[in-house]
Amino acid sequence: MNSSSSDVNQSSSPFCLLGLGYSYNLNTCVLEVSVILFLTILIISGNLVVIFVFHCAPLLHHHTTSHFIQTMAYADLLVGVSCLVPSLSLLHYLKGLDEELTCKVFVYLVSVLKSVSMASLACISVDRYIAITRPFSYATLVTPCRLRVCIGLIWLYSALIFLPSLFGWGKPGYHGDIFRWCATSWQTDPGFSSFIVAVLYAPATLTVCFTYGSIFLICRQHTRKIIQRLTRFGPQGNERGEGCLDKRYAMVLFRITSVFYVLWMPYIVYFLLESAGLYCHLVASFLTTWLAISNSFCNCLIYSLSNSMFRKGLGRLFTSLFSPCLELDCCTEGKKGPLWCHVWRL
Repeated sequence: MNSSSSDVNQSSSPFCLLGLGYSYNLNTCVLEVSVILFLTILIISGNLVVIFVFHCAPLLHHHTTSHFIQTMAYADLLVGVSCLVPSLSLLHYLKGLDEELTCKVFVYLVSVLKSVSMASLACISVDRYIAITRPFSYATLVTPCRLRVCIGLIWLYSALIFLPSLFGWGKPGYHGDIFRWCATSWQTDPGFSSFIVAVLYAPATLTVCFTYGSIFLICRQHTRKIIQRLTRFGPQGNERGEGCLDKRYAMVLFRITSVFYVLWMPYIVYFLLESAGLYCHLVASFLTTWLAISNSFCNCLIYSLSNSMFRKGLGRLFTSLFSPCLELDCCTEGKKGPLWCHVWRL
């Protein structure tokens, strides 16, 4: 009787990975809920701003990479929305759901969405590499139709590579370990972990390293030639500014990519150590997981701080949102009113 009652109490009590901040009054893991809800609010609000700015700033669409940036923004927005699942679970709003099924579906969805971000970053680096190495044939190589096909393939590929985890082959990540079943009953598999590294992590990382390494080497050689020409013949037009333009834009994208891998590397290392049976710790799984998920907010933050055109679009967005609608017919056709008027009309 005592053992059965203790099992019931254990199953009904919240599963706190950090083991701190448990509130008996609220019957929840306060520290875990605070971290997850804080990141959820940041991710959703940040990526909504990015999406609105791209829709309100037509000049941002001049770069083909904007399509991949928007894809990442939508994927990161869905990550933020999906993070409501563990928050609601810790707050006891999902008691009626099957824990195993909820855990598997949640982990699968978050893994797919982050795979989309990683693959998009790799495609961005390839796009910039083609733009710099083949500037005259770039327009014929990178067409809007091919961009749409590429984005569709990114989503399809990401959905397929994690699909075996739903059918019992391995555990794709620790995003759902706030569920007791995820942490205690769903174990990582070395074969599946090696498969994910081989088809996602390694190709994406090698592609990014090769393309950005080549881009900076080409820009460095180009800048050196321009400096030599300026020294011999003096300044001619905007030659110096044009030589630095590609490098500056590549630096913006390189910062986003670097922060992505910096935040995700502890998670990937822990994932491999856990799969190999070398190290296992609940606190480490929680911290590395939510550090990696925080990248969904960092993407929009870095882009907004690094891209001057994006900052102008952001300023225009806030100006439109907070400027009063003085005329009653501001939302009619042919009139220019605040942004919220047009959103309301849609």
